Amino acid sequence: MWRPIAESLGLFLLPFLLFAVYLALRMRWPLAIEHWTRSRVAALVIVGLAAALAGLIGASLFAPRGQGVYIPARVENGVLVRERIE
Repeated sequence: MWRPIAESLGLFLLPFLLFAVYLALRMRWPLAIEHWTRSRVAALVIVGLAAALAGLIGASLFAPRGQGVYIPARVENGVLVRERIE
């Protein structure tokens, strides 16, 4: 449950981190408020949401799928038979 949330959050925050690294490499203070204008933050939010959505779609498209038919657990002759995939 936590893994998809952490991956999506990481993909969302990645543009902000890359922008901060870009500012640091340009010898500018990344935490200065003048670098984080409303338009830049809006663009970073849009890019972050697009990256998170692309990550979720990619994970669902390329996830390994189980092959076979699911047989649920049942009781036969007083003995519990576990579930399985055939």
